[in-house]
Amino acid sequence: MKKITLTLLLVAGFLSAFSQERYREDWDQIATKYEIPEWFKDAKFGIFIHWGVYSVPAYGSEWYARNMYIDENSSTSYHGNKGKQGPSDVYLHHVKTYGHPSEFGYKDFIPQFKAELFDAGEWLDIFEKSGAKYIVPVAEHHDAFAMYNSSYTIWNSVDMGPKRDIVGELQKETAKRGMKFGVSSHLAFNQDFFTKKPELGNTAPKFEQLYGPVMKSSNEAPTEEFKDMWMKRTTELIDNYQPDILWFDFGWDRPEYAPEHLKLTSYYYNKGLDWNKEVVLQGKNHKFESLRRGSFLFDMERSKSAKIRDFFWQTDTSIGKNSWGYVSNWESKETNTLIDDLVDIVSKNGSMLLNVGPKSDGTIPYDQQKVLLEMGDWLKVNGEAIYGSRPFSIYGEGPTKIVEGHLSEGNNKDLGSEDIRYTMQGEQLYAFLMEWPKSNEILIKTLAKGNPNYTAKINTITMMGSDETIKFKQTKAGLKVILPSYRPCNFAYGLKIN
Repeated sequence: MKKITLTLLLVAGFLSAFSQERYREDWDQIATKYEIPEWFKDAKFGIFIHWGVYSVPAYGSEWYARNMYIDENSSTSYHGNKGKQGPSDVYLHHVKTYGHPSEFGYKDFIPQFKAELFDAGEWLDIFEKSGAKYIVPVAEHHDAFAMYNSSYTIWNSVDMGPKRDIVGELQKETAKRGMKFGVSSHLAFNQDFFTKKPELGNTAPKFEQLYGPVMKSSNEAPTEEFKDMWMKRTTELIDNYQPDILWFDFGWDRPEYAPEHLKLTSYYYNKGLDWNKEVVLQGKNHKFESLRRGSFLFDMERSKSAKIRDFFWQTDTSIGKNSWGYVSNWESKETNTLIDDLVDIVSKNGSMLLNVGPKSDGTIPYDQQKVLLEMGDWLKVNGEAIYGSRPFSIYGEGPTKIVEGHLSEGNNKDLGSEDIRYTMQGEQLYAFLMEWPKSNEILIKTLAKGNPNYTAKINTITMMGSDETIKFKQTKAGLKVILPSYRPCNFAYGLKIN
C-alpha cells in the first residue's frame, strides 16, 4: 500500500511539473514568468565557501594559480595589484618555496590537497549554529578543478586530491538540516585565467582541461569548444546536485556567452519545475545585458546598496579582509562589522552571502568559526526582525553614508550610535540601534510625532532579548526611548515598536 501511495505521489508531482507553463528561450517570457522565491527573500543569510587546491599554498589569495605564472617576462597585471605587472610577488614566492613553475606547477599541488579532516557534518553544524539558511560552495573556481564528481574532466576531487565528492557530501548534509543548497561556478574565466607559455610548463594538450586552451592573446573571445565544455559541466552540476541556488562569477557576463545565458537560464528554471521546487539564479556583475533584471538575482560583491531596491538583491562578501580562500595571513573582520552589514543589507531589501575559507585539510579556522557562532548568538535574540522581514518605507536614519562599489571605502565603515535601521514583519516595526549610545537614551527622529512614515499610535516598546519595561515619549523632535539597564546582546540592538 505504501509503495502504491508513493508511486501515485511521484506521478502526481511529475504531472504537476509538466502541467505548468515551461520556460522558453525567450527573455520576455522568462522575465514575465520568473519571480525570486519567497523562501529566498525570507532566508536573508547564507554561507559561501571558497575551498580548493589554492588552499594548499595558502599564500596571496585564491588567485594563487593565476599569479604564480606571472613571471618577469609577463605583461599581465595580477590580481590584488591592479596595473602592476610581473613578476608577481606570488611568482617570486613560488620559485623560492617550490621551484620554477615549469618544475612544480599548479597541478603539483593537487596531491597535497588531501582534505583529510573534512567532515561535512561538522561544517553544517557550524553553519546551522551561525543562523544561515543556505550554503553555496564553490563547485569550480577559475582554476577549473572540479570539487565534484565530473564526467567531463579528470581534474576533479573524486579522481584526484581528496578522492571525495565534496559538493555531494555537502549537499546531503545540508538536506538533512532542511537548509537550502547552492553551487557556484567560476569556470567561464578559466580560458583567460592562466598565463600559458611553453617555458612555464603548462601548454601541453594533456593539461588543457585544467589550464585552459592556449590562446593567441589574453582576453581572447571564448571558443565554441570552450563554451560547449562550460555548458556540459554546468548542466551536469545542475542535473546531479539539483541546486536550489546557482551562482555565477564574472566571465559569464561576456557578450560571447549571450546564447548560453538564455539557454542555461531556461534549462535551470525548467529543472526547478521538474524538481517541484523554486530555484534562484544569481550573477554578480552589472553587465548582464542579456540577463535581464527580474530574470535572475542581482548580486553585489563586497559592496552594499545605498538605498532600498525595488527588487530583491544580495551582497556576497568574505569574513576575510584580504582573501576568499584560506591564506596563512588571513585577517577576519570583526563580528560587529558583519552584523552591521547584515542589518543594513536586510533593511534595503537584500540578503547576505558570507564567505568562509577552510584550510586544505578541511578544517574551518577558529577565528572564522568564532565570527559565525557570534552571529548565530545574535540572530537567536534578533532573528524575528531579520528572517522573513521586509523593508520599512525608509531603510533608516543617521550620519553614516554607504557608498556603493566594490570595496568602496564608504561601505566598510561600522555604523554608529546615531545610525538606526528598520525592518518590518507584517505590520510589526523594528528599529535597530547600530551602537549602544553613551547615555542610556536614544532619540529616533524618523518616528517623531506626526511623521508620515509611521502613523500608528505607539503603545509599547520592548527590546528583543530584554524583559525590562521601556519608557518612551513621542515628541515633534522624535521618539525618545529610555533603554534597558543592560545590553541583551553584543551587537546591534533591536527595538520592537508596537
